[in-house]
Amino acid sequence: MGPDVITILPRDYAVSQWSGGTTTQLAIAPPGAVYADRDFLWRLSSATVDLDSSDFTPLPDYTRLISLLRGEMRLSHDGGPELSLAPYQVHAFDGGTPTRSQGRCVDFNLMLRKGRCRGSLQSLRSGQPGALALTPAVLSPEEYPRCTLAVYCGEGSAEVSAGGRSAALNAGETALIEALDTRPAELAWHGPVSLMLAQIHF
Repeated sequence: MGPDVITILPRDYAVSQWSGGTTTQLAIAPPGAVYADRDFLWRLSSATVDLDSSDFTPLPDYTRLISLLRGEMRLSHDGGPELSLAPYQVHAFDGGTPTRSQGRCVDFNLMLRKGRCRGSLQSLRSGQPGALALTPAVLSPEEYPRCTLAVYCGEGSAEVSAGGRSAALNAGETALIEALDTRPAELAWHGPVSLMLAQIHF
């Protein structure tokens, strides 16, 4: 049985309020897991920050990867120097480290449970048509038997395909390729595009 390609539309996202704005959960594993219970394996989300300054929720059991979609974001960890993120730049940090954010923005987050998940987050921005093979990292199948690839379309449109199945994405939509094996998935776009690509092993 080949990989499954699932399209997640904005109407399917779970939106919640927090003291500084809103958080939109794009996907979470296992299905039905609740972020507030802190027992999930991984989570993809995007937050709108309406405050000039805010503190991240401590998540000591998770590694966090964050990127900036729109606006301005400056991060400082444990009172250290500020790091200014450029649009679609990815920054990884320990979720248990006290972290302060400056600037109003829309961000993009991948959270991975320590010791049970491994993964990566990268951006792809192009001003012209193109295509890319998305090859899964080679990890121990005994330790990490499952691989999911997530593609979030921030701007433009794209198409993802794997195992004879495909999904067309417009801005604000997400595709999940589940049970991805060693064969690459294919990604194509026909004009200017900005994408976030997450690869998750668990």
